[in-house]
Amino acid sequence: MAHKHGHDPHAHAVFTNDRLEEYAPRIEGLARDHGLEFYPVDFELVPNTFMMEVAVYGLPVRMPHWSFGVRYIYQYVQHRMGHSRIFEVVFPGNPNRAYLVDDNALAENTLVTAHVLGHADFSRNNQLFDRMQRQVGYHIVEQAAARANRIEEAIESRGRNRVEAVLDAALALEQNIDTNRELHRKPYPEKPPEKAGPREAVEGSFESRYRALPGEAAPEKPVERKRQMPPYPEYDLLWFIALYAPEMEDWERDIFLAVREESFYFYPVFACQIMNEGWASYWHARLLREADFLPNQVYLDAIKTHSDVVRPYAGEEAVSLSINPYHLGFCIWEQIVEELGMDRARQIRAEEDDFGFIRNHLDEDLARKLKLFNYARRPGTGGEERFIVKDRNIHALRENILAPKFNYGGPRIYVRSMNVNGDLTLTHDTATDGRGLDLARARKVLNYIRRVWRRDIRLETVDHAGEPKLLETSADGED
Repeated sequence: MAHKHGHDPHAHAVFTNDRLEEYAPRIEGLARDHGLEFYPVDFELVPNTFMMEVAVYGLPVRMPHWSFGVRYIYQYVQHRMGHSRIFEVVFPGNPNRAYLVDDNALAENTLVTAHVLGHADFSRNNQLFDRMQRQVGYHIVEQAAARANRIEEAIESRGRNRVEAVLDAALALEQNIDTNRELHRKPYPEKPPEKAGPREAVEGSFESRYRALPGEAAPEKPVERKRQMPPYPEYDLLWFIALYAPEMEDWERDIFLAVREESFYFYPVFACQIMNEGWASYWHARLLREADFLPNQVYLDAIKTHSDVVRPYAGEEAVSLSINPYHLGFCIWEQIVEELGMDRARQIRAEEDDFGFIRNHLDEDLARKLKLFNYARRPGTGGEERFIVKDRNIHALRENILAPKFNYGGPRIYVRSMNVNGDLTLTHDTATDGRGLDLARARKVLNYIRRVWRRDIRLETVDHAGEPKLLETSADGED
């Protein structure tokens, strides 16, 4: 059903709906006329159940693990209760892969086609997307399928329980990567840096006159330097464990590196969500508005869908406690284009992620227009928890929006030291993280890691009250 289109002017996506098949290449031509640049897009119409599976697994074919099943059940219940709706899923690459729901209305999938082209332009031109794509490669769907096959082979040869224990540990750490370093890193140097040799004496100085005195100068005694492991705080836990776990087998290390590679691929999607969804929403609205080949009813129905996509989660008169990235991003991009022009908008699209986007372009006037507030929790009269509006401080508001995005949404943990016997000390960077850990969950993750590290592990952290805590594992995996 999928078909590449983009380079061939006569090529187009294959859709079961004849009218959509007619509109798609014309929308693409309109996008290119407006200066959008993107790799070819493979569109595919799929059943709603398949779309939900893609949404929770993250990829059409991915390594098998029980946690994905739990996510699927939650997503299915939410969908059946009407709390969420998935219009499309896009995987950036060359080509891009876009999945559309086959039983959506013509107007909905027409809008989604334009929306996908906005995503494709963003991922082709944003610097963070470009850097990660070059490192990971441009064919993530095929790469993930190949990895899934290798893991199935490992299950057959090593047993499901052994493989799942490794996946438990790796997927529990999938947020703990260091995106400031390269995907394909070299190991630490085998030896510490050599001690600097004696400096040259300046002619005429006391040191030069002293060296010219008769007699044999005593040789400098070399200083034995103990190698510290790791040589600096290491935040890429997946990489460190894959390379330095004392007794891991090669197939176990491969699983850790596979999870790490997929985390690198998904990081720009996470770090640019507001920008990316807003950019795609801006362009689907603009392209549909200028698509004079669309029948009036299709256009009106598509604009109704647009209004549903880019509205706040709460009702018109209510105050929403959660941010809709489509709505917020769309409104910021509209303001940028109106005030600064499209050339500047394209520069922002290329250079920033959500952190710069929100801090630089969400101003007080727009926050007030969008009814964005800072909230505080207060106990209700019946013991229930309620929320009250705290203030409109724009700096605090920006940081509250961005807080869940810090460090890929996970706690900031680093390897502090590895003893000669292999025991590991991890430290929670609470100074920059700004939050405590769920200690029960942290213990479970430590025990997952213990099974593959095969040595004792300790974690220095704080609880939700900010009190210092030391968590330790034992040989049997229990605390």
